[in-house]
Amino acid sequence: MRDSRFHTYTMNCLKKYKSVVLGFGFGLLASLVLPLSIASNSAATTVGETTGGASQVNVWQAIVLGFVQGATEFIPISSTAHMKAIPVFFGWGDPGVAFTAIIQLGSIAAVLWYFWSDLTQICQGMFKAIAKSDYDSQDFWLAVGIAVGTIPIVIFGLGIKAFVPDFDNSPIRSMPSIAIASIVMGLLLGLAERLGSQKRNFGDLTAKDGILIGIAQALAIIPGVSRSGSTITAGLFINLDRATAARFSFLLGIPAITLAGLVELKDLIDAGIDSSQTLSIVAGLISSAIFSYLAIAWLIDFLKRRSTWVFVWYRIAFGIVILAAVALGWI
Repeated sequence: MRDSRFHTYTMNCLKKYKSVVLGFGFGLLASLVLPLSIASNSAATTVGETTGGASQVNVWQAIVLGFVQGATEFIPISSTAHMKAIPVFFGWGDPGVAFTAIIQLGSIAAVLWYFWSDLTQICQGMFKAIAKSDYDSQDFWLAVGIAVGTIPIVIFGLGIKAFVPDFDNSPIRSMPSIAIASIVMGLLLGLAERLGSQKRNFGDLTAKDGILIGIAQALAIIPGVSRSGSTITAGLFINLDRATAARFSFLLGIPAITLAGLVELKDLIDAGIDSSQTLSIVAGLISSAIFSYLAIAWLIDFLKRRSTWVFVWYRIAFGIVILAAVALGWI
């Protein structure tokens, strides 16, 4: 009886101070990952980095990486972490930030295709609301929420471009950092699953929700955090139901992923695209688009019926496996 009362009291306290729990969790993530990243010797973490940059990707590898990108971009397990870890495990080397960001455009094509009717309704509703000065329109505030929610990750992204120009080889992308981020975000997702009431649906979304989830989205700059993972976690913390948290996460991600892909594509074009990589990039884009669409459809249907616990345990196990592999010198 005493244990039951203690458990009830603890859960009530956590629910009452959810924002504190979320803030503490994000702070813990930064306190663990950043010092570890600074101390890491990034030159020894991957084949690609030891050779002075991103590795060359052949067509077969591009198709596999497109599958990895598409299958993990919208599932809350971190596409960046898997795009970094899986090639290393296979001995392919790091494909690099540029290749990863470019094939994300395939994910954007998929999310635009899947949510075209939602986007059309939101855009039309926003313009009608402005024309009629109907600023109580939900479509108007959804559009505002998506726009404002994109600002934090844009600021963080520009900051990294300005102050960490060699981000592709930066220590924050080391395998131990990715592992710690995956574990901490897995624990946070588990807390959100337990603490969120999940009573709010898509019709209850506001611009404030966009800002809060947008701030969480900015954490996806850290590899291993997962853009969809951080945004779905924040959505659950503010009592959105699982499917709504996922849908809004996907809609909010459209500007962010598009901008990241276009910026990297421009940089790659300016630097000159290696003709030997053109076919690989196209293959990766197509593969990413197909598997992204399938992942979106599957996840939304899954979250209508099931909880996120499978992703919580997967993230923790994924992080532990990476730490063990690093400790044993396998990667």
